[in-house]
Amino acid sequence: MIKEYNTIREVAGPLMLVEQVEGAKYEELVEIELPSGELRNGRILEVNRDQALIQLFEGTTGVNVFDTKVRFKAKGMELDVSEDILGRVFDGQGRPIDKGPKIIPEKRLDINSSPINPYARDYPSEFIQTGFSTIDGLNTLVRGQKLPIFSGSGLPHSKMAAQIARQAKVLGTEEEFAVVFAAMGITFEESQFFIQDFQKTGSIERSVLFINLASDPAIERITTPRLALTAAEYLAFELGMQVLVILTDMTNYCEALREVSAARQEVPGRRGYPGYLYTDLSTIYERAGRIQGKKGSITQIPILSMPEDDKTHPIPDLTGYITEGQIVLSRSMHKRGIYPPVDVLQSLSRLKDKGIGEGKTREDHSDVFNQLFAAYARGLEARELEVILGEAALSDMDRIFYKFAHSFEKRYITQDETEDREIDFTLDLGWELLATLPNAELKRIRPEFMEKYLPQFRKKLETAAS
Repeated sequence: MIKEYNTIREVAGPLMLVEQVEGAKYEELVEIELPSGELRNGRILEVNRDQALIQLFEGTTGVNVFDTKVRFKAKGMELDVSEDILGRVFDGQGRPIDKGPKIIPEKRLDINSSPINPYARDYPSEFIQTGFSTIDGLNTLVRGQKLPIFSGSGLPHSKMAAQIARQAKVLGTEEEFAVVFAAMGITFEESQFFIQDFQKTGSIERSVLFINLASDPAIERITTPRLALTAAEYLAFELGMQVLVILTDMTNYCEALREVSAARQEVPGRRGYPGYLYTDLSTIYERAGRIQGKKGSITQIPILSMPEDDKTHPIPDLTGYITEGQIVLSRSMHKRGIYPPVDVLQSLSRLKDKGIGEGKTREDHSDVFNQLFAAYARGLEARELEVILGEAALSDMDRIFYKFAHSFEKRYITQDETEDREIDFTLDLGWELLATLPNAELKRIRPEFMEKYLPQFRKKLETAAS
């Protein structure tokens, strides 16, 4: 039953305090009718006895506390879902913005779904191919995993997000794969880039986009990822699809949280962010995973731009605690023209061992990435030594690893924006680079794999040299 009130006591920023209310509930939707007849939407943030604190999506400009009517809808924010949401673009309130027809819902789902029950979780184990060698070969993404990208202002995380969205696939299965893409606080130019990229490549057909612009109300940034995850849960657990959710930029989401917290005059935590930031982020990240007995899965790639490239900032710091690793982008590599500028040694996928090996990628995968890590790390040490002492101070072996690091960045890390690498290509490329090193230095590869793979790549090098 919809109840109507005109007992607004106070308006501050995006918040409105209404008193003498009955039966109001947390997260309940509210409709506000201005004296002009204009309708606005809001939701209840807090209930204290007969008072309700309401957060307005469209802002409080023009609200007259005496003549404005407030209607409580007795339900939370919901998203209309059906299979027809694939190929569509929505705003931060779940309304279509692509000039397509209205969604005829099979269900209306509350966007504040609970995280997956740990007891019901199934362990992530299947490999997802993104087409990036630095992810597939070294920091493997596994179905049901949460693997964030730590970026910075001006770094090409938007290009990477669009490329992952159009290239990602589950190998060796005929299962349907979908991408749910949520962008928060982006510019109009960025939104057009994403939408046009999805349309141009045809990946829009298997995707659902939720777009919140920087000019849209900040309050929508809080609902946008929850709308996206609600759509993902429907596709994964109702329709049995394998769903990849890309959330960009989580920093804008956290800034919106801080803005609302300040308006509520809450006691601030680290750097002014609310003390419940960790809990709030976990309600988003923990909605990824697999459920026992369910065919579908949700894999998450949250993208966040670290303020001042600071990994100890609360947003990347807390994200790192909740998720299973991180892909870190390097500003120095970006300045040298390397794309994607992934800092391999700073990046980590805690579940990579679960998604690789025989029957998933290839039997030699684990040995190859361990040896590549070790060789590249030694090459960077030789590079630092050369900067401090000069090239003359390098030993013959140092020079070999110095050249290896250069080749690794040029051939393995660097790839084109349209280049979609198969995992076999990535692994073979790793062997080609390792073939330039002496056998005695390949200490992390088992002898049987060296006998099976190394001769063919050494022969290929000799043929190229001659």
